[in-house]
Amino acid sequence: MHIAAAISGPLIIALILWEAFETIILPRRVQRRWRITRFFYQLTWMPFRAGARRIKKRQLRDSTLALFGPGSLLALFIFWAVGLIAGYALLEFGLRLPLALTGGLHAGLPTFLYLTGSTFFTLSLGEVTPNSWLARFITVAEAGNGLAFLAVVISYLPTLYSSFSQREVNISLLDARAGSPASAGELLRRQALFGDFDKLNDLLRDWEQWSAALMESHISYPVLCYFRSQHTNQSWVAALTAILDSSALVMTGIEGMSPWQARLTFAMCRHALVDIAQVFRRAPVPMAGDRMPQGEFAKLRAELSAASVNLSADPNACAALKQLRDMYEPYAFALSEFLLMPLPPWTKPADAKDNWTTSAWKVTHG
Repeated sequence: MHIAAAISGPLIIALILWEAFETIILPRRVQRRWRITRFFYQLTWMPFRAGARRIKKRQLRDSTLALFGPGSLLALFIFWAVGLIAGYALLEFGLRLPLALTGGLHAGLPTFLYLTGSTFFTLSLGEVTPNSWLARFITVAEAGNGLAFLAVVISYLPTLYSSFSQREVNISLLDARAGSPASAGELLRRQALFGDFDKLNDLLRDWEQWSAALMESHISYPVLCYFRSQHTNQSWVAALTAILDSSALVMTGIEGMSPWQARLTFAMCRHALVDIAQVFRRAPVPMAGDRMPQGEFAKLRAELSAASVNLSADPNACAALKQLRDMYEPYAFALSEFLLMPLPPWTKPADAKDNWTTSAWKVTHG
């Protein structure tokens, strides 16, 4: 038993420290399939997701799901801390390190857990003290490990929330530009209706940069993908898909507009979508129904035409649009199903109101 403890203790410590390094410090995607952190999220997210799906009221369901991102982060830190404490306790217990004891304590595994717990959090209560040079060395090493662990965790949180805040700024700005929920048809219609259609390329350029930042931050810190937007009809998945929809429409032909910037934005957005899907090992999933059936496309064409935005009359345009949609919709649908973040419509729903026009008491503007 002591031999097993002496071997397993250092392995647990090394494994958790490496996991923390990969999760917090390493700024790139981890390719290794078997990871404690991935197992932790599989073990916690899937039951949480299944329970949330049973909530019928959409706003309550979304509020419940919003708890998972920050809650799981705190739970992961606690899991790591408990693992490190247990690892040091097993190591010291396995080596049968001598202890000076008071208060009727005995040198068993619970006492070693008490010692390592108080050492890790630098409490040093004095009821249990190491009584050999090796025991003192391990105690000092654990205390340093505990301080470093807490420092890294504290410095990690501002970085995480800064990335989340930067992500949400553009999503909030999309509300007045593309409706709530955001849709490609509404984005193009409003750009034309209010005389800003010539600035659409600038908008797409901003979203090209946003999607690049999204890919870098959400691949490095996948927990951000679970963080939800402030409103139930907004999400990073929906915003990314709406911009892909808009870019695809421009690429397949809008009279008087160059498709070059749309191609750049489309490429970057799809890159981000596919890479994030790979982080969660979400294979592309064919949608059960068409997001844009023939009637929806006719409605889209009519709304844009009323705003003087003319889609290409080329009979091959629809086929080209479908080909572009096939490049990203299966990945968007896979993430949508996994994270329970609905995909956006192509046109604004008849009963939808922009978030900025509403309040908790009344609708202030139509």
